[in-house]
Amino acid sequence: TVWLAGSGVKGGFAYGESDEVGYQAVVNRVHWHDFHATVLHLLGIDHERLTFYHNGIQRRLTNVHGHVIKDIIS
Repeated sequence: TVWLAGSGVKGGFAYGESDEVGYQAVVNRVHWHDFHATVLHLLGIDHERLTFYHNGIQRRLTNVHGHVIKDIIS
């Protein structure tokens, strides 16, 4: 569970759904790569352009994954 406020996030909005006991997400599951991409987007940073060179490979904070979750942005 993550709580976000401000910076362009929809207010009074719940995204996703957990199972009947609240153990795991079952609807609109969000991977950490997507969460990080969304937070970076809200900060005005393009996660696909924010790369660094390490051990001969171009890397980025969201790895090669991560999509901005447009449904939570107002």
